[in-house]
Amino acid sequence: MTIRIQPMRPADAVRCAEFEQVLFPEDDPWHEVSFLSELAASHNRYIIARDQDDRMIGYAGIALLGDAEHPEAEIHTIGVDPELHRGGVGTLLLQALLAEAGQRGGPVFLEVRTDNAAAIALYEKHGFHIIGLRKNYYQPSGADAYTMRKPAMAGFAPAEFPQGAGFAEDTEVSS
Repeated sequence: MTIRIQPMRPADAVRCAEFEQVLFPEDDPWHEVSFLSELAASHNRYIIARDQDDRMIGYAGIALLGDAEHPEAEIHTIGVDPELHRGGVGTLLLQALLAEAGQRGGPVFLEVRTDNAAAIALYEKHGFHIIGLRKNYYQPSGADAYTMRKPAMAGFAPAEFPQGAGFAEDTEVSS
């Protein structure tokens, strides 16, 4: 399957909100306005994945925080069409986020439900480690979250996402 990773546009917010309702129904899924707000913030980068039929199949977002001397990043979300789970789409989205963060260096943080074994395994495979527990983090379900951290990344850029590529243009990869 050929997948295109491209910057999220405001028009994509509706489909992202639809995915949220399916993926995170018990934990206050984001609405269209939430995605639009995230897109408006200059320190955030949001992307989508499209298949060969131009169908959106996933989305992801990261905040680039700190300053040039002390950069850090925080992954806000990764969501993939449930029909395509474990098909490599989440990995491609994560790699694109890490490539963006790697252009600045610094550690990358995220929160993940403690009962989401598949996501935890994906993050650990990409160098994240559990550094803390946030009790009752997800609301309204009250589910706990692990805080995970990937150590400082300088110059990180997988072959699929060359240094400097960023999210300015479409990037096509095969999974």
